[in-house]
Amino acid sequence: MIHVYSWPTPNGHKVHIMLEECGFVLGRDWEAIPIDISKGDQFKKDFLKISPNNKIPAIVDSHGPDGNPFHLFESGAILIYLAGKTGRFLPQSTTDRYKTLQWLMFQMGGLGPMLGQNHHFRLYAPEKVSYAIDRYTNEALRLYRVLDKQLGSHRYVSGNEYTIADIAIFPWTRNWEKQGIDILKLKHFNRWFNEIQQRPAVERGLSVLASLRKPAYDAQAKDILFGKQQYQR
Repeated sequence: MIHVYSWPTPNGHKVHIMLEECGFVLGRDWEAIPIDISKGDQFKKDFLKISPNNKIPAIVDSHGPDGNPFHLFESGAILIYLAGKTGRFLPQSTTDRYKTLQWLMFQMGGLGPMLGQNHHFRLYAPEKVSYAIDRYTNEALRLYRVLDKQLGSHRYVSGNEYTIADIAIFPWTRNWEKQGIDILKLKHFNRWFNEIQQRPAVERGLSVLASLRKPAYDAQAKDILFGKQQYQR
């Protein structure tokens, strides 16, 4: 059994989708343990033992590489681990493997952080800062255009094979409208996006824990997520 400590956010969705794509069945092969980041569950001692950076997701695989329980944090590392465990969604050839990993790093180091800042200043910041909104909206558009160009000559992000790069990138782009992006103007990205969102495993992964998340954060939740509590703890 793989225990997934998670919440319905883009990084949580990555792991949920990966497990479903790999053929793991929720309730039989894996379980989702909610970590409500709006209530501060990410600061609890038991969770910090497996995720010292107090971020979701994290996993505990009861049957790890050496047959013993194994825990891991960071969504990108978890995707690589699950790909290695199952032999799926990370190409075997050295060339294609590193092509995939570079796009995974693109998501981890660029797309995720920049879209996160875009979301924060457009939706959650206590005051509207025009400079920040413009900066991160423009950077979001640049990154979408990078993907659109890549997808103009490839069916999937790293080539013609569906990989962990697609699994990592898709959840971060689901809220393109709130990011100030019009994907209808990005022909190749729009084609890819529509194909990915229709995959049955993607639909199942996105539904995990989805009913628990509130449509908006109240003042207390914002303080936990973005205020002093985040740093004091």
